Amino acid sequence: MEQLVLVHPEPDGVRVITCSGEFDADTLEPFRQACAQAAADPHVHWIILDVTRIAFAESSMLNELIKVLRTGRRLVLAGPLPHQLDRLFDLTSAHQLFTITDKVEAAREL
Repeated sequence: MEQLVLVHPEPDGVRVITCSGEFDADTLEPFRQACAQAAADPHVHWIILDVTRIAFAESSMLNELIKVLRTGRRLVLAGPLPHQLDRLFDLTSAHQLFTITDKVEAAREL
């Protein structure tokens, strides 16, 4: 399964990044670039990451998520988290690091 990363700039400093497919060290570059561009944009204060269509993610994606947190931008994961990503978060105790909502719409209302 290939991966797809779509970036949706929105008003008021919000950037929505939608990910689908499988993400590992070899396929992570589009995700890495989208996150880096959002974090580097001085007009972006809030990044919403739609993770509902991620089929596979491993520690390299988790590392990228942590890098985004360290930029100081507000990061919200819009789910529900797919089973495999939820499992990765359970194994690494990453749930406590991230704000997670049930939908993109809920993330916008925070």
